[in-house]
Amino acid sequence: MRGGSVPGERLDAEWVRSWWEQAESALTKLMESFLPTHGFPPGHNAVMLATDDSHQATGALVDLTPIPSDLTTLYWVISEASLPDVDSGYFIHSPATAAEHFREYGPAPIEGEFIALVFASDGGGHLFAIGDSGQVWKSTTASWFDDFEVAASSLQEFLEQLGRRIANQP
Repeated sequence: MRGGSVPGERLDAEWVRSWWEQAESALTKLMESFLPTHGFPPGHNAVMLATDDSHQATGALVDLTPIPSDLTTLYWVISEASLPDVDSGYFIHSPATAAEHFREYGPAPIEGEFIALVFASDGGGHLFAIGDSGQVWKSTTASWFDDFEVAASSLQEFLEQLGRRIANQP
């Protein structure tokens, strides 16, 4: 997927829209080749564009807790993603789901991050959180309360990694 991120740069909505277009193209190719490659039909794989409802949910999430501006930018363009057939599965949670999880579990306990908000997960139950530093963290186990390790230096890098996984999925 296009371009690299420069430390300190903020996520750009146009970049996210371009990423979505590339991801959709790669998903179309993946869905067309899935049955012949794997011998069974794919699940529902999609990256959904934001709607008025998801914009309202993003506003409610911002009212609930301080969230990194990059996550706000992401949610302004993309409401959620469900990619069960990419590796073991990847899911970007909707802003409403992120808010619900924050109310239930609180922030991810990541040392050095004032607030770390869980916004995604994988099919193995690992969680992805973004901290106020802008870094994306991945839980080392399928738990909200275990250790987290850096998965990407920024949300843009996280999306680039996910885009490569979609494009390279057999």
